Amino acid sequence: MKPFVDLRPQFKEIEEEVMDLLARCLQKGQFILGENVEYLEGEFAHYIGVQYGVGVASGTDALHLALLACGIGQGDEVITVANTFIATALAISFVGGRPHFIDIDPETYTMDPEKLREFLEADCGVDPGTGKPVDRKTGRPIKAILPVHLYGFPADMDPILELASRYGLTVIEDACQAHGSEYFTDLGHSNPKRKGRKAGSIGKVGCFSFYPSKNLGAYGDGGMVVTDDEDLFRRLRLLRAYGQADKYTFIMKGLNSRLDEIQAAILRVKLKKLDRWNRLRREKARLYCEALKDSSLMLPRERDYGKHVYHLYVVRHRKRDALQDYLKAKGYSTLIHYPIPIHLQAAYRELGYREGDLPITERCSKEVLSLPLYPGMEDSDVGEICELIRASER
Repeated sequence: MKPFVDLRPQFKEIEEEVMDLLARCLQKGQFILGENVEYLEGEFAHYIGVQYGVGVASGTDALHLALLACGIGQGDEVITVANTFIATALAISFVGGRPHFIDIDPETYTMDPEKLREFLEADCGVDPGTGKPVDRKTGRPIKAILPVHLYGFPADMDPILELASRYGLTVIEDACQAHGSEYFTDLGHSNPKRKGRKAGSIGKVGCFSFYPSKNLGAYGDGGMVVTDDEDLFRRLRLLRAYGQADKYTFIMKGLNSRLDEIQAAILRVKLKKLDRWNRLRREKARLYCEALKDSSLMLPRERDYGKHVYHLYVVRHRKRDALQDYLKAKGYSTLIHYPIPIHLQAAYRELGYREGDLPITERCSKEVLSLPLYPGMEDSDVGEICELIRASER
């Protein structure tokens, strides 16, 4: 069975440099928050196009700490989507907040700005004391919007930012699947500095995962929070290390969530390769799209406001399960991202969502299928998968 992702070709490309850096890390004997973490924070922030980066233990922690740093807490509501990995919602729960799920665009699978607008305009009141929006159904204050840049493509941020500004909401980007993805805008009223901005640099704060299979992945776990806000940056640095200002002096209640030195060293090597690896992903996606354009599959769509980096190549098919079984029988692994939306998970039963509440999300969850795609994948494998799919339709 051929794997869904094979990281071995990538390692062969960088093996010598990685092993050299690892040896130096081991010789120095500093493994937590050393010079490689500091260098990576600066290099990754520069790559994303912001001033500050804070290395943390995982993408989940990046989201968790970003919410804490932005003042989201007990009883606060955060608007997000259910078509994402559960960590997006868990981070909201970890700070005592409540996720409110908005349906998605059926072509990009990201937050539908019109559904967001409908919720804010029709289902929210205003707290007379704070002037902030309140969910009429739950009575909870709404504090933030957490859009997810999914599968490697950015959410449509201009209308989301416009609504956030109108209602006084903080925008926290979940960019855990979008390293190097870009968002473009040519709207006249928009800040021209946002033209061609990378995902994670558009809202108040951006959150990234360095899970091994990500476009920029470690050889363990890790994450990063990026921002242009200096005060937020300082809070994040305190929060990731127990709230410690200096040795045995603690000025807030923090967590233990630090990116380790070895993972940072590996990520520094990989960061220099990221744009080329993303170009290879886009080339594999182009091969898929060209070969499958006349098939019955609904293929990924790259809208003109964004640049896709294809963390995943996700298609839709009405007989998804049968197609997955067929490809497995032919020796190719595929995955489903994600078969059960968060609002229908048992872990979030207390929120009261029912089947039918998010119809587009639910329909997509029954039809999406992720085909193998990674930088070291052979073009011949892409071709064979496409031929198998076409053969299944004859």
